[in-house]
Amino acid sequence: MKKWRRYEVLLPLRFNDGKPVPAAAIRKAIQQLKDRFGAVSSETQIIHGRWRPKGDAREDLIRIYVDAEQSPEVHAFFLKFKREAKEQFRQTEIWLTSHPVDVL
Repeated sequence: MKKWRRYEVLLPLRFNDGKPVPAAAIRKAIQQLKDRFGAVSSETQIIHGRWRPKGDAREDLIRIYVDAEQSPEVHAFFLKFKREAKEQFRQTEIWLTSHPVDVL
């Protein structure tokens, strides 16, 4: 039986300077994952993030996710994807998590 992991990425809808992220940038990230894994899912609801790094911070995000076979190559791909997304979306951090998935 194959082992699967779900990789979830929260992408910002605004750059750190408050300007909107172009929809094309989000489409590009989604397409990149679809091209690599054959499938990707995204949620259209806005996720409202709030935290206190140095005062109160707010961010509106969307979630995209991929279920992929667990492997060192897939893990390395997502580390690279995160580095590139931080640049593309002009962020100091991109929240990317993974967890095991049991496909029944």
